[in-house]
Amino acid sequence: MAGEKKAYPLRISATVLDAMQRWSDDELRSVNAQIEYVLREALRKAGRLKAGPARPAADDNDTD
Repeated sequence: MAGEKKAYPLRISATVLDAMQRWSDDELRSVNAQIEYVLREALRKAGRLKAGPARPAADDNDTD
């Protein structure tokens, strides 16, 4: 279950999406992987997600 991915439609402003696109390009990730990374980090910092083993780099570099 931990490695399972679920699709979720996301409504996001064009401004935020453009910023995420630039950031993901800088990090060599897809926009989808960058959004997941940012959400995961925010959840971890807020104490809402246990710090688990590092995810494989392939997960962060998937394509949209």
